[in-house]
Amino acid sequence: MNATSMRKISHRNHPTYWAFVLHRASGLALAVFLPVHLYVLSMAIDGARLDGFLRWAELPLVKAGEVGLVVLLAAHLAGGLRILTVEFLPWRDWQKTLVVIVAAVALGVGVLFLLRAV
Repeated sequence: MNATSMRKISHRNHPTYWAFVLHRASGLALAVFLPVHLYVLSMAIDGARLDGFLRWAELPLVKAGEVGLVVLLAAHLAGGLRILTVEFLPWRDWQKTLVVIVAAVALGVGVLFLLRAV
């Protein structure tokens, strides 16, 4: 391997690279979820269909998916704030630590949602 390819590989071990990947993946997952969410909202017009969906939504696997969705939403919000920080504030070494803290907060939000849902 030459020096250029080594640099390409080494940057992928950086915490901010993984923050970038998480932000993009969570954005994609939320974009896929949005049409489903709008479809379910449209079920409110027909109460019987909505009642059937709400019974299905009580399944443990669906509840776990909701927790995952809340974690993705919190992670995406945190990633967006990180991008704004990088854009408008000077870069500092403490921001690497901030990436880890933000990931922990996003996971914590999901756990709080799970505890409230149970």
